[in-house]
Amino acid sequence: MKEARAAMAEQTPKKKTSPGEFVRQVRTETSKVVWPTRQETVTTAIFVGIMVIILSLFFLAIDSAFGAVVRWLLTLA
Repeated sequence: MKEARAAMAEQTPKKKTSPGEFVRQVRTETSKVVWPTRQETVTTAIFVGIMVIILSLFFLAIDSAFGAVVRWLLTLA
């Protein structure tokens, strides 16, 4: 434990970045981003919509089944 603290204490403090340098770094990183095409965005949105519908129907079925089982168990009491 003491060794870890000593190692952390030995590290040199990081130099603060000026606002201008920060903006330059952000622009540089933003230029590296590969943006999806309109077709890729539409295709992905449609796929997400279909998956939401499928999963909502699945969870509706599961919830209804569990609800029916619980109602049946409560009638036994």
